[in-house]
Amino acid sequence: MGRYTGPVCKQCRREGKKLFLKGARCLGPKCGVERHAYPPGQHGQGRKKVSDYGLQLREKQKVRRFYSVYERQFRKYYDNATRQRGVTGEAMLQQLETRLDNILFRSGLVSSRAQARQLITHRHLSIAGHIVNVPSYQVKPGMVIEVRERSRKMDVFQSAGAVRRAPGWLSVDTDNKRIQMVSVPAREEMDLPETQEQLVVEYYSR
Repeated sequence: MGRYTGPVCKQCRREGKKLFLKGARCLGPKCGVERHAYPPGQHGQGRKKVSDYGLQLREKQKVRRFYSVYERQFRKYYDNATRQRGVTGEAMLQQLETRLDNILFRSGLVSSRAQARQLITHRHLSIAGHIVNVPSYQVKPGMVIEVRERSRKMDVFQSAGAVRRAPGWLSVDTDNKRIQMVSVPAREEMDLPETQEQLVVEYYSR
């Protein structure tokens, strides 16, 4: 199954939460959730109460869509988390948060994860002097991500730092377009839309 290419605002409306898939549009009056606060489709306003399975499914879909990953990728993150010590749900979210595309988005240098993925695949970023063009690359504490010198004057980077404030687990140098991952984010440092990751764990452990 390929990546979803339809109207992304429909995904936010289906989950009933802003997933910030459209960058600045999500913060303005044109946001789909603000204009139509009900699921899309002919019967969107008449949906009945969902079952426990339905709640688990919707939570899984919400998190997966928030990070814009395939179902197979998402399942791998869960499987990896089950083999780690600690809370499975938190370990899964930590893997998703430390993806290169998410870190670029969290830094405030770009307006959306889709934009971050495009810049990464177009080879505008490097880590430790080596070009990285894989959006799912797992960044480790201490690693420094840099925008390549020839790319720093691109319009997309000129408003760097004005998009959003970076979280405490990232150190961002907006002048030199450099990001350092200071530490692995704790659960309370993850800015997620009212997420109950335990429901995701219950969905996959059925």
